[in-house]
Amino acid sequence: MDLALFYYLLLGFAVLMYVVLDGFDLGLGILYPWFKSEAERDHMMRSISHVWDGNETWLVFGGVVLFAAFPAAYAGILVTLYTPIIIMLIGLIFRGVAFEYRFKSHRSKPWWDKSFFLGSTVAAFCQGAILGAVVQGVEAGPGELGALEWLSPFSIFTGFALMVAYALLACCYLVMKSRGDIMARAAHLGRKLVLAIMAILVVVSLWTVLANTEIRARWFDGLNFLLLLPLPLLSVLFGWLLYRDLDGQPHETRPFWLAVGLFILGFIGLVVGLFPYLIPHQLTLWDARAPNSSLLFLLPGILIFLPLICAYTLWGYRIFSGKVEDFEEGY
Repeated sequence: MDLALFYYLLLGFAVLMYVVLDGFDLGLGILYPWFKSEAERDHMMRSISHVWDGNETWLVFGGVVLFAAFPAAYAGILVTLYTPIIIMLIGLIFRGVAFEYRFKSHRSKPWWDKSFFLGSTVAAFCQGAILGAVVQGVEAGPGELGALEWLSPFSIFTGFALMVAYALLACCYLVMKSRGDIMARAAHLGRKLVLAIMAILVVVSLWTVLANTEIRARWFDGLNFLLLLPLPLLSVLFGWLLYRDLDGQPHETRPFWLAVGLFILGFIGLVVGLFPYLIPHQLTLWDARAPNSSLLFLLPGILIFLPLICAYTLWGYRIFSGKVEDFEEGY
């Protein structure tokens, strides 16, 4: 296989793993205003206390792959996206500090609750805005708007869209990890969010197709639409099944995997529309690639550490599988 294509697929895998795994714990922070009691919030924090920092491994891993394998894209994108990336990192820092201090605090606990909520919300919005800016096609370098080059109606919309998607994933995760009132409330919120996310998928799809001639050609030229038709059809099917499963007696595990399936289908649709570009209209993966010597130098490390990361991630989720028990102290 072409090494540039291998690293492109690896980068896509890292991004997808981060969005799915860190998505539900960011989503729990976004859901905080709908769970007001201290006991409910303690329960939510315990449900992710064993995985939240490990989930962020994939953010670091993806950044390293982009920096090492596609330095031209890394440099071009970051010049424009420094502002939302820095804001996102500040949000993640506030989340991390809230985790460490909330379980040990008493009088200051409401402030750490706010820190967790605001950090999660800001980080999720910035990630969605970054995605929207990249899909829309940012200039690889300083533009006329300077630090606000990334900001547009589309990127703002995708920022809020990703917040809704993360909140839905978090609802499904709570259904899987909780019992009683928390489970029922998460399922009730999840049904509303399913309707919202299906409407958002329609809007984003139409917006990108109408605004971008290359994406429109990719989907509708020749027989392409027939070949790609399973993606929207499966998305509708998964959305319907998810809405059905989050009823008065919600299925415990299936909603989470259906929500993950929606993320995967959306990600595949994104790759189909953008391939082979890393910066749309400007840099393909072959234009942005590092020299072969660098890509070969990276390969042993990737082949050693990627299986290790996957193994400890699976092991961690396996060890802490099942429902969260509220008699547990701290994390």
